Amino acid sequence: MIITISGAPGTGTTTLARGLSVELGLRWINSGELFRKIASERNISFKELNRQAEKSPEIDYLIDDAQKALAKEGTGIFEGRLSGYLLQADLKILLKTNIRSRAERIAKRESKLLEDILQETRARVESEARRYKMYYNIDINDFSIYDLVVDTGRFDERSTLSIVLAAARVRQR
Repeated sequence: MIITISGAPGTGTTTLARGLSVELGLRWINSGELFRKIASERNISFKELNRQAEKSPEIDYLIDDAQKALAKEGTGIFEGRLSGYLLQADLKILLKTNIRSRAERIAKRESKLLEDILQETRARVESEARRYKMYYNIDINDFSIYDLVVDTGRFDERSTLSIVLAAARVRQR
């Protein structure tokens, strides 16, 4: 079974992917970690790699190719903003919530000021939306490709996991 989990920063994609991986016994592939790994290998910051990615599709394509190669194995939980668009999956999930809630989660997780995170989050979302439109002709705000959209501002972590587990189990039949 292949499951994709997409969502903007702070929506809870990593928390959900980790929980699903444990519950379903599937490996978890995190495109954000692939992005961070590339930044580390190049000895630059995440922000700098993001700036470079705005100028050339090379970095995004590296991550896409890695996900596609791993998906050929036939199972896994693929977490990434574009995973639902790029992969054939049994279940495509999108997590969403308002930007303030997302920024509060990120600020708490990273021990940073909320206003700084709000600004960074807006800039990152705008940058990614431009890149995805330019490189893939994808409107990141088009949710029509997803099988399930969950507002994580309305459901806590446990409830979100329960909802998605129920959908995954239906698809496994």
